[in-house]
Amino acid sequence: MITLKDIAKEAGVSLTTVSNVINGKKSKVSQQTIDKIQTIIQRENYIPSMSARSLANNSSNIIGIINQVVPSKAGSFLGDPFHSSIIGGIEERVRERGYFLMLRTVEDGKSLEQVCRNWNLDGLIFTGLFDDKFLDAVIKLNIPFVLIDSYVNRPGIFNVGLEDRYGAYIATKYLLDKGHRQIAFASPYIKKGGVLEHRLNGYKKALTEFNIKFNPSLVFEQEITTDNGIKLGIRLSQNESITGIFASADILAAGIMSGLNEMGVSIPENKSVIGFDDIYLSRLTSPQLTTIHQDVEDKGLIAAELLINQLVNGRNSNGRNIILPVKLIERDTVKSIL
Repeated sequence: MITLKDIAKEAGVSLTTVSNVINGKKSKVSQQTIDKIQTIIQRENYIPSMSARSLANNSSNIIGIINQVVPSKAGSFLGDPFHSSIIGGIEERVRERGYFLMLRTVEDGKSLEQVCRNWNLDGLIFTGLFDDKFLDAVIKLNIPFVLIDSYVNRPGIFNVGLEDRYGAYIATKYLLDKGHRQIAFASPYIKKGGVLEHRLNGYKKALTEFNIKFNPSLVFEQEITTDNGIKLGIRLSQNESITGIFASADILAAGIMSGLNEMGVSIPENKSVIGFDDIYLSRLTSPQLTTIHQDVEDKGLIAAELLINQLVNGRNSNGRNIILPVKLIERDTVKSIL
């Protein structure tokens, strides 16, 4: 079996040069040398072991996707189709670039530090972080990281976000344009400075444009589980004054629809529902869900690319904040009552 040393000897270069080519660090290597090394690797079907990579580069080539919130009894964050779509995008890009992926839930900064130390993680990706002590712990690790859906205003932070406020605004305005005036806002628990607060603000903005006073009693917050969504649908079925429902996530909208159906409330004849995300589930509901589209998988792809670029080319102290667009997808769950 050919070794790293054998490849270096045949190519007439150092072990470090071979290692750099294998690990994608090619900026200081000539194209002729790269081609020579890759020809040998392909001819010999050489597959570098993770342990060899670690020893040669003090690197594990492992990227960690870290969930900071401890899962409820309902299951892990992978049970949410939104998160699984993001992870699908991350995994695709990580695999293409020769890295490996680790998924882990941690409770606090201390447990995060233990995971990073035990597995020698090269980089980290987080979703939905806040500007708090946990973020302080992340920065203190001095490991390259990228945030997804995080409203953090600190220098040097890389984040991939969304037009959250605008998305909620056009969803609510769509219901208002259809004649709905009593519109429920359904959401997981809203935390200051997070995605959900921005979506609530978009909902409020649309109401203001129609001279409708914001009513806090029309905001419904709960854990985002299937059972809770169904229970909320049952609860909303008992309020005849509410004709429109904006759910800040498709999975919550689907649960609400199930609860409404269970109580004999027809959609959209009796109540109209609009979601957010446009995950595959929105096309499996009956009727199909009107929703706000975002490219969830692309979010993961971009986040992974931002992180790998830091690992390969060095960390950029300027950071980047990439905001992806949204658009309304009209299907069958909203009725005009004008």
